[in-house]
Order: sequence, then structure tokens, then C-alpha cells
Amino acid sequence: MYPFATNVLFVSRENAGRSLLAEACLRHLGRGKFKAYSCGVPGLIANSPSHWSLLALQTAGMPSSDLHCKSWSEFTKSGAPRMDFVISLDAETLYDHPMWPGQPETALWSYPPLVTVNPGYAEFGLAAVHTLVSLRRRIELLISLHSKSRVHSDLRHDLRDLAHL
Repeated sequence: MYPFATNVLFVSRENAGRSLLAEACLRHLGRGKFKAYSCGVPGLIANSPSHWSLLALQTAGMPSSDLHCKSWSEFTKSGAPRMDFVISLDAETLYDHPMWPGQPETALWSYPPLVTVNPGYAEFGLAAVHTLVSLRRRIELLISLHSKSRVHSDLRHDLRDLAHL
């Protein structure tokens, strides 16, 4: 058991869809054991969270009112929370990212981007729901594995194996 909450950062390009879904899901399911954060690539950050992502969270009963789009530079500056795990949700951010303070464990859980244009199309809403369901399954397993491990490095391979679900 860990004496402090485990910090997890989810990274995607625009920090408008996938990473915000993951942040909200882990906050909801991992209360007390995890602190969840999300971010995106500087210069590519969306102005606001995806309508479809917020709707998927609302439908799942997960709070979303405090979600906002932010750059990864917020997590590399002095005084930023030190991450234990950084999970990239697209390959581009796994290989092209800053040096994370504290050398956290990293993994890739790849998801296609959630399109935020044309909010009238039902397939975009369905994509957000499918992504949330998949993330939830992985996050539930992460929480279970976390409760059985003694140190974060014990989870290194498990964290990466969850990408194959």
C-alpha cells in the first residue's frame, strides 16, 4: 500500500477529448488512491473540452465541471506535481514530449483522436462513449493492480500490458 496518492498524467495532442476522459475517469474511480491530471502539446491545445467527451462523462455519471484543456508545460515547471505514471494516449505524444520531472513510468494506451467538429453527428458521440468504456476498463485494472503492488516500478510492465486490452 502506498502512503500517498499516486499521480497519473494522461497526455494527448489537444487535451480536449481522450486525455480529459481518462483524467475524469481515474478521478472518479481512484478517489483517495490516485490524483489524475491531463495535458496536451503546447500550440495544439484546444480552447475547450470536446462537447462529446463532456456528454459521455455526464452519461456515465462522472463529474466533468473542473476539466479544462492545458499544456504539458504546466507539468514541467518548478512546483508542478511530480508524476508517478505518464500515459500517452497517442503514439506522437509518447515519443515527442518533454523530460518529465522525477522520471515517471511511461506507457502508451493508443486511441484514435475524437473529432470535435460537426457536433451534430452521432458517430462522434459514439466514439467518445466507446473510448470512455475502454479507458474505464483499463483504469479499473490499473487500480486493482496498484492495490496489490508495493512500489510503482512493480507496475511498469502491467501498465504497458494494459495497452493490449
